[in-house]
Amino acid sequence: MDKIIVDLGNRSYPIYFGYNTLDDVGKVSSKLEISKRIAVVTNPSIGDLFFSTVAGSLEDSGFNVSIIEVPDGEKHKSLEWASILYDKLITHKMDRKCALVALGGGVVGDITGFVAATFLRGIPFIQIPTTVLAQVDSSVGGKTGVNHPKGKNLIGAFYQPKLVFIDVSTLQTLKREELLSGLAEVIKYGVIWDADLFNFIEDNLEKILNLDQLSVLKVVKKCCSIKAKVVEEDEREGGLRSILNFGHTIGHAIEALTDYKRYKHGEAVAIGMIAAANLSVKLGVCSKDIFFRIKALVQRTGLPTELPKFSKEEYARAMKMDKKIGSSGVKFVLTEDIGRVIFKTISTEEVSNLL
Repeated sequence: MDKIIVDLGNRSYPIYFGYNTLDDVGKVSSKLEISKRIAVVTNPSIGDLFFSTVAGSLEDSGFNVSIIEVPDGEKHKSLEWASILYDKLITHKMDRKCALVALGGGVVGDITGFVAATFLRGIPFIQIPTTVLAQVDSSVGGKTGVNHPKGKNLIGAFYQPKLVFIDVSTLQTLKREELLSGLAEVIKYGVIWDADLFNFIEDNLEKILNLDQLSVLKVVKKCCSIKAKVVEEDEREGGLRSILNFGHTIGHAIEALTDYKRYKHGEAVAIGMIAAANLSVKLGVCSKDIFFRIKALVQRTGLPTELPKFSKEEYARAMKMDKKIGSSGVKFVLTEDIGRVIFKTISTEEVSNLL
């Protein structure tokens, strides 16, 4: 297996990459300073596919494994379900050395991390992401949280995992729309940081969509390497890490306006990236050629690119609920070129008018 390290001093942790490597989870986890009692948090569909393999590997390495299931879907990333998880951990008599394992996509990873950060003031947790979105983005960097009816991820904590274990063979089980949703985040990394990655996606899109092993491993590892560099420099989003929000300000507004039911997260981010690139053109930050190049790649994937029909007042209200909003406006990520972005604070009203 390949490995990179997220270097955060005493909070550093490895990210492992492989194909058909879930059998090695126990061996890798046994190197951590945790007790032999582990609770795996997953959803029913992911549990049916992978829990027995993960549990078997952990048990072979001497761990006592229990399972906690959270229903699938963004609406269950909530304080209500966090409370249910606390109840189950108390029932299982988990202590501060016991660990949680997040086995699943972004929803499972976010709520598991949040519960780990807050139960007994913090217990260890391990990420085993099984979707593109989770593998390239949400499992790395320590952002944990749950949603509030007024906005997404408004309640949370920065809390790093002890280990991220990525087996890209799990992506073979994804529905097409889940694969595409994650690919939006992959494209984002190319736009904000790495023109070579963007070029690679353009040239190898069909291989990536067909889950060619070498192509997918290359893309996932590259995205994680970028995320690791950004997090190492700015763990708590005081500056550089904000570039990871490219497309997300408008994307989160779209999700909120559609009650988190119409679009998957990556679909909303895809629309948000196109809107942000268009905004960059209107503000004179980048050329139309850059905008059209980004839009063309997103369209080739089959992701949506058109803003849903809401009034500018509705968009402004939704953006004001974004956790990144400040007194003078939202810190917006604009693209100058492929691989290079800048920040500009813009009022939500101005964004809405330009959109």
